[in-house]
Amino acid sequence: MSVAVAAPSDGPLAMICGGGSLPMAVADQVRAQGREVVLFPLVGAADGLPVERYRHHWIYIGQINKFMKLARAAGCRDVVFIGAVIRPSVWQTRFQLRDLLLLPRALKAFRGGDDHLLSGMARLLEDEGFTLHGAHEVAPQILAPEGVMGVIQPSDADRADIAFGMAYLDAASPYDIGQAVVVANRHILAVEAVEGTDQMLTRVAELRANGRIRASKGGVLIKAPKRGQDRRFDLPSIGPQTVEGVARAGLAGIAVVAGATIVAEAERLVTAADCAGVFILGQPADAAS
Repeated sequence: MSVAVAAPSDGPLAMICGGGSLPMAVADQVRAQGREVVLFPLVGAADGLPVERYRHHWIYIGQINKFMKLARAAGCRDVVFIGAVIRPSVWQTRFQLRDLLLLPRALKAFRGGDDHLLSGMARLLEDEGFTLHGAHEVAPQILAPEGVMGVIQPSDADRADIAFGMAYLDAASPYDIGQAVVVANRHILAVEAVEGTDQMLTRVAELRANGRIRASKGGVLIKAPKRGQDRRFDLPSIGPQTVEGVARAGLAGIAVVAGATIVAEAERLVTAADCAGVFILGQPADAAS
């Protein structure tokens, strides 16, 4: 079931940032609304982000008390997790001495899939007085709209592949594996696992180049949130880099769930898709389930 969340307050927003273009896009939209943002980029994940544009504090994964101390000092009570993070082993995290009291709960959160881990860490922070929000709650403009984005239209065969892929993702969601699949002619070419969407698309491109996929072109990348997923965390996302990967893989387009998928750099995304001859479709949520 979905998790009920409180509305964001007016105080500074703490953003725990992974990699990719999403953290800065969300921060810029929040600041444009007149709200202060304090970034907490994760060492090893957010390296290279232009975080100097904001007040920020670098932290390691596992430095829970350091984050809470700095966030409280900045007046932050609302927190958003955003950006790509490679899931570490619990033994690779940088727990500090003050974190040891929280260690049993952190270990319990690690025993499960990514959604279980994120929800467990959220409960830990909420018990300490913070409120966790989805990026789409503080920057609703980042969600994919319904319908075709751009000038390229999906074919009837593409729509059949989309329906097939959405049904697969819904059926597989209880296993907390991934949020994306590539389908061509109602045949699954690849399923996203720990490697992420970009690496999955690279794998499809290699399979196609090696002749393991017979058709030289065709197929659809389909992304959808898991059934019952806590939508404050890890919503599916697409951006210009996704379009590049889809084009290299010889796919016809991308289908996502409208209102439940984050779109990074929307203008660049649509321009890149139109130039590459790739369609982008926002499926209505009821049609995707």
